[in-house]
Amino acid sequence: MAEHKNGSVVVRSTGKGKFQQHITAGKHELTADEPVKLGGDDTGLAPYDLLQAALGACKSMTLRMYADHKGWPLEGVDICVTHDKTDGADGKQDVFHCQICLHGDGLSDEQRARLIEIADKCPVHKTLQAQNTVIESLEFKGKVTAQKA
Repeated sequence: MAEHKNGSVVVRSTGKGKFQQHITAGKHELTADEPVKLGGDDTGLAPYDLLQAALGACKSMTLRMYADHKGWPLEGVDICVTHDKTDGADGKQDVFHCQICLHGDGLSDEQRARLIEIADKCPVHKTLQAQNTVIESLEFKGKVTAQKA
């Protein structure tokens, strides 16, 4: 069983349905699953939903921190994130569209323009735009049986 390390997220299959996963991050829990059209039971967010949620939440939080730091009258932020795969020069490319709605009657045109620039500075946005490395390690728990050729 994967162990919690400080700052880690642990994902465990639940055995309920084909794809359902139980996710824990510190004291927080949620469920992930695939939609019915992909063979799941749609009991939780799909993997790309989680990625889109991370991007939208990070942008919204970044905007809130910046506006608070500047003392700007930002009342709220709504972000709709969609994901598409498009043909690129090297094959399929992931494209995330973020429609940002800023709430606040007192925001000037300059403040709104600056906030849109700041949205691109959120850490998840930067991570998605960077070349990344994923390192995997394998641990096996269970009885090893001989394979027939």
